[in-house]
Amino acid sequence: MNIFRFVILAFIATHALAVTDAEAATRPVEVIEGAVDLLNEGLDGRKDELAADQAALRAFIDGILLPRFDREFAAGAVLGKHWRTASDEQKGRFISAFYETLLQRYADGILEFEMDRVEILPYKGDASKRTTVVKTNVRLDDGSKIPVHYTLVNREDQWRMFDVKIEGISYVVNYRKELESEIRSTSLDAVIDRLERETGAVADE
Repeated sequence: MNIFRFVILAFIATHALAVTDAEAATRPVEVIEGAVDLLNEGLDGRKDELAADQAALRAFIDGILLPRFDREFAAGAVLGKHWRTASDEQKGRFISAFYETLLQRYADGILEFEMDRVEILPYKGDASKRTTVVKTNVRLDDGSKIPVHYTLVNREDQWRMFDVKIEGISYVVNYRKELESEIRSTSLDAVIDRLERETGAVADE
């Protein structure tokens, strides 16, 4: 099982749930619980169909992902300091290209999702803060378990995912390092141009 692809697709398929102050202590973990249920129900009996039809697979993922993944917050975290100096046009283009890159890289990983591999641990974070972490373990083929920590952000009264750490390794940090040297050697525009060429991404109007 490709654990990184499996976890990334699990994390970007999370529910965006509105919260109130009274509910805030439990909602973050319910986001992850909802994601596991959603993927399990959506894939039931469809894995062969989706494996044979890339367009259907992308449509399935897109229907789950768009309303539930904080694309802007994740893109800003990936670009880091470059986000602060980017124009609105650059930000919009990067958000779309980054999102399409995730889909392109990890689409097949969703077919490896198996509900019984995921163990959601008791929530011990602080849901009153802007960001929080929900911890899980994922069982591998050999029976061993690896820690997978999901980071959520609460914006506009909704919890959404933006990062995942697998055995302490952050996907956001990995992407930031990957793009940083390229931006330095070329430019942010050049990086966005490359991502758009590779994915056919078009920025939202």
